[in-house]
Amino acid sequence: FPIGRGLTVSAVAGISFDVLRGETLGIVGESGCGKSTTGKAIMRIEQPTSGSVEFDGVDLVALPHAQLREARTRLQMIFQDPISSLNPRRRVRDSVKEPLEVWRRGTARERDEVVDAVLESVGIDPQRAAESRPHQFSGGQRQRISIARALVLDPAVVICDEPVSALDVSVQAQVLNLLQDLKAEYGLTLIFIAHDLAVVKNISDRVAVMYLGKLCEVAASDTLYAAPAHPYTKVLLDSIPVPDPLVEPTPPDVSGELPSPVNPPSGCRFHTRCPLADEVCRTTEPQM
Repeated sequence: FPIGRGLTVSAVAGISFDVLRGETLGIVGESGCGKSTTGKAIMRIEQPTSGSVEFDGVDLVALPHAQLREARTRLQMIFQDPISSLNPRRRVRDSVKEPLEVWRRGTARERDEVVDAVLESVGIDPQRAAESRPHQFSGGQRQRISIARALVLDPAVVICDEPVSALDVSVQAQVLNLLQDLKAEYGLTLIFIAHDLAVVKNISDRVAVMYLGKLCEVAASDTLYAAPAHPYTKVLLDSIPVPDPLVEPTPPDVSGELPSPVNPPSGCRFHTRCPLADEVCRTTEPQM
């Protein structure tokens, strides 16, 4: 991304991972590490400057616009802020139905039936949705509406970009449970982006950890939480608060400030803050 004065910042650099059909892959890391850019690059909302995104054997990066539009009906995204991603001037039911109308799926009556079914599956009353606009719903309800809109075209993959970070804890649990239920009901594959490892553990089959545009490690959820391989993953895990007022919080074993992404460190990008760093960390990027 250009940032002025002839400078650019590489938000995501040289990462590679796969997502298996029917699994949930969690992507975690602190703010600014490139999680959301990764999700948007998969959808080609942000255009990748190199590399490929293969979906069912087709490289989405190489597709011309018309074919990309059709391919993207099978990949959908739930955005972090539902109030910004929903049109404030349109009634909610019309926003959910719009993708079906754009692609002329079925008759008008069949489209109405699909919209009613998907709204009910996320816990929104179709009758109220037909009369109300987004600002008349709570934050949790708006996120449910965004989920309904993402599901209405029956996608294979849904990218969830921090879908619960702006919600109360009790509402977070409701939305996470809803995503789990919908994954089973619709046979979805999920990419779940978050900065909260406690949230990711409950929903993910595998977890990928990002730091400053790079992947640190990818592991099965239980394995990563029980035995983190990368020091940065251990720092993230140590940062999860313990819900017990009698437990004295232990500050994570990390020092220094986050380096500038304009001029990232050589070798392992975490070496400037890592208590275990030695000379090889400064010169050689570790392999996954």
